[in-house]
Amino acid sequence: MTDLRLVPAALAAWAAAALAVGARPGPVLLVACAAAIVAAAVVVAGRALPGTSVALGQLVLVAACAAAVLLSSGTQLAARAAGGLEELARDGATARVTATVRSAVEPRTNPWTGATDRHEVRVEAVVVEARGVSATTTGPLVVSGPGEGWDDLAYGAQVEAVGQLAVDGDRTFLRADTAPRVLHPPAAPLRAVHAMRQGILDVTDDLGSQARGLVPGVAVGDTSRLEPELDEAMRTTSLTHVTAVSGGHFAIIVATVAAACVALRTPRAVRVLVTAAAMVGFVALVHPEPSVIRAAAMGAVGLAGALLGRPSRAAAALAAAVVVLLVLDPWLARSYGFVLSVAATAGLALGTAPIARRLAPWCGRAAAHVVAVPMAAQLACAPIVVLLDPSVSLYAVPANLVAAPALGPATVLGVLATLLAPVWPAGATAVATLAGACTWWLAAVAQVFAALPAARVPWPGGPGGLLLLAVVSALATAVLLRWRRLEAMGERRVLRRGGHEPGTAAVAAVRRALVRAARSRRAAVHPPAGTGVRHPRRPRRPWPGRGVSRGVVAAVVVTAVTVVVVLLARPLGPTGSPVPADWLVVACDVGQGDALVLRTGGSSAVVVDVGPSGPAADRCLDQLGVTRVDLLVLSHFHADHVGGLEEALRGREVTRALVTGTRDPAAQAERTLHLLDAAGVPVDVARPGDTATAGEGADAVRWEVLQAGPPATDGAGAEGGANDASVVLLADVRGTQVITLGDLEDEGQEALLDELDRRGTGPVDVVKMAHHGSSTQSTALAEALSPTVALVSSGENTYGHPTDRALDLYRGTGAAVLRTDTCGTFALVVRERTLAAAGCHDPDRG
Repeated sequence: MTDLRLVPAALAAWAAAALAVGARPGPVLLVACAAAIVAAAVVVAGRALPGTSVALGQLVLVAACAAAVLLSSGTQLAARAAGGLEELARDGATARVTATVRSAVEPRTNPWTGATDRHEVRVEAVVVEARGVSATTTGPLVVSGPGEGWDDLAYGAQVEAVGQLAVDGDRTFLRADTAPRVLHPPAAPLRAVHAMRQGILDVTDDLGSQARGLVPGVAVGDTSRLEPELDEAMRTTSLTHVTAVSGGHFAIIVATVAAACVALRTPRAVRVLVTAAAMVGFVALVHPEPSVIRAAAMGAVGLAGALLGRPSRAAAALAAAVVVLLVLDPWLARSYGFVLSVAATAGLALGTAPIARRLAPWCGRAAAHVVAVPMAAQLACAPIVVLLDPSVSLYAVPANLVAAPALGPATVLGVLATLLAPVWPAGATAVATLAGACTWWLAAVAQVFAALPAARVPWPGGPGGLLLLAVVSALATAVLLRWRRLEAMGERRVLRRGGHEPGTAAVAAVRRALVRAARSRRAAVHPPAGTGVRHPRRPRRPWPGRGVSRGVVAAVVVTAVTVVVVLLARPLGPTGSPVPADWLVVACDVGQGDALVLRTGGSSAVVVDVGPSGPAADRCLDQLGVTRVDLLVLSHFHADHVGGLEEALRGREVTRALVTGTRDPAAQAERTLHLLDAAGVPVDVARPGDTATAGEGADAVRWEVLQAGPPATDGAGAEGGANDASVVLLADVRGTQVITLGDLEDEGQEALLDELDRRGTGPVDVVKMAHHGSSTQSTALAEALSPTVALVSSGENTYGHPTDRALDLYRGTGAAVLRTDTCGTFALVVRERTLAAAGCHDPDRG
């Protein structure tokens, strides 16, 4: 029987941590004291009230765990507040920070140049010096910046960084101009770990593209060289855990070590010690990410039980691990990685065995268990993933099934190559090549399944989408586990199959024996008439709709819930669903970048920018059914506006392209013009005053260039550079005036304001806000435009886009602000002479 006694305490601890980390330390500590008093009072009451020990014991456990988490949270919050780091960050102060490196360096693609010339590293602040005051502090900090020298930052090293502090959501940033300076190297074991991680990159450098990215990813979680297309395919098929170094990798390594110990017939105590050492070493090698910490803590509980001769049960071990980890780091309660890791483990612990038992009559025990593992994990994790990506991967379970045989060998060989790299590079290269053969299979599985029709279907986002998918998953699981007709069919299948291949004498004998046994059981339950044997009959529970199969009713219920989810629940969040047939303007969700579509016909449009590298803009155009682009406007040559050009051009007719005359950055400009030339697209340099009509008939769009950079320049002489050289387009889409501001900075916005004043151009209907909603916004320009709708195209970024100042500025003009980072892809429509948004509800809360 599953031991769930620790689950209420773990849930209480989790809720306490999630609430506490967002509060002030004083109230948190007061509540912690109150919880401790409650626990003590219940203990006293339990002694006075015999017979209630079980219920009171559970209450004591819940209160004690909550008190421990709250006490830890309050203490850590007070320590963080003492140094003033968060206050300085809110003020945007320039500071010199001494800190300890707590992650591997992560390369970032520069959204302007498309080059990987920026880096990020997470550190734990020790001392902060700002405004002439030096103070001891503690707290996580993300240091980001350009330049060389980032590869020298080893985990555990003490570094010094200088830059401007900033707050972006729940994270505090230090934006530096150079890489942090190393003050003290890490301890010898961590230096060895750094050498191993660097070594696996070196020995895989000459392998194929998939192996260069996947072997380090599978071994140590380094995805710096993973190709964007492969990364997207793995996301589509729910195979991202392959490179996330989750608890699954941890289990593979520990199981391999334990199996070796068993093969060597080592005593139990030695096996436990060796396995524990492997756990500690692997955690150090991959760095203590939330999922790895969870797996290590759970494994430690299991090892303690093994050492005492009482192996712990999975659910109890998981609950204990959660409580311990939340006491040590309460901020894990708000970590998606930690939530997914715990959910996956809980699904495996509670769901694998029942699902396998139900499937076993159909495919045998071994195959049933293989299918049940990814199914249980997917059912547990899918509702949570919806919060991150409002879609459902239809092929997640089969893709994981097909990929599973290669994951274990790839992990073991990848880790072995990592261990050998510093001391025997030639041997490490050979082992890494074998690992690359395994990762080839993983890559092929991801790409094949991602290319299938409907590989990812839209689903409502937000808490509503989570709840709805959880309900659908629960109903599907209940049907699978509780549907008696399915069980009976499985039993009959076993009788017919007999457990052997048909066509042999043994099959016939086994089959006859099973049939006789089944008849005997039926005879025992229902004896022949006249035998005098009577058995009490179990009363039947009333079932409405007699004669109707319960399985049919269950199927109808699941179908009805699915219909409600797909058709009625869209207001709960961004769905990425097909936009209305009468759309006029669509803002495509391409992440941190721009892509705007203006309708010129049933399958044609004006497209302004195509987003960053990848298929996002192409998918959006496919979703809209756009096969002909009457005008392609590339506002400027930064990668977050032209990176997706190759995919957007593929399979489409582009009548004309309009580009800025400022070829900055030069490499991106050259690539863009080469792609347009190769596709046979006529290219014109935009000039102020250029005007024409795109499309024909009632849907034709009249457009005019209001502003553009000077022709044939590199942008070096202008203060705003390529941003202020953005092509500013004014378009009339069936009576709706739309203006796109590109990435205009101060100088460009002031020049545009002068142009609008000269022309007497008044308010417009729609504004695509400048530079993804950066803080550089002209108040006068916003008031002059006074749009009904302000569009913000942004995604995950380290620049703080969109800023509160930009959002509040346009809201102050009366505009409804719609954001792709919160709405996803959405459309503007005109119905009953009213401009409305489709696919983005309650915009002003975004």
